[in-house]
Amino acid sequence: MNTVNEMTVVFESRSVNESFARSSAAAFVAQLDPTVGELNDIRTAVSEAVTNCVVHAYKNTIGKITLNVRICEGNVVFIRIRDKGCGIENISQAMEPLYTTSPEDERAGLGFAVMQSFMDDVKVRSSVGKGTTVTLMKRLIPRLNDV
Repeated sequence: MNTVNEMTVVFESRSVNESFARSSAAAFVAQLDPTVGELNDIRTAVSEAVTNCVVHAYKNTIGKITLNVRICEGNVVFIRIRDKGCGIENISQAMEPLYTTSPEDERAGLGFAVMQSFMDDVKVRSSVGKGTTVTLMKRLIPRLNDV
């Protein structure tokens, strides 16, 4: 799929940066004139992915998070959130609803389930001790002037 436009930002894994990440992704995707619902889906999924980096990947430490947003032909958006944190030992288990590695922090364990419900596709690659990459994909509804 050919890339039409792309942006990348790198920021620290501080919870105050979660809103920055979701706003940056939404602002970049706004050039496609998405619906409010589509923008909210993207904001929510990005927020969940970044929260996972803050809470799990860099637990009690600060590291770098890379957010890459790529707009492709046909109004397809790919969003990649990458950390170099602790990694996920068992991706299938981590993606199960209600599973959490931080029950003491009263975490619901719904991050991946939320991402999957708002996006068309969610892929997770991880290596223990090296980090995790979450790739989100959403096909936006073409607007009448795009047809």
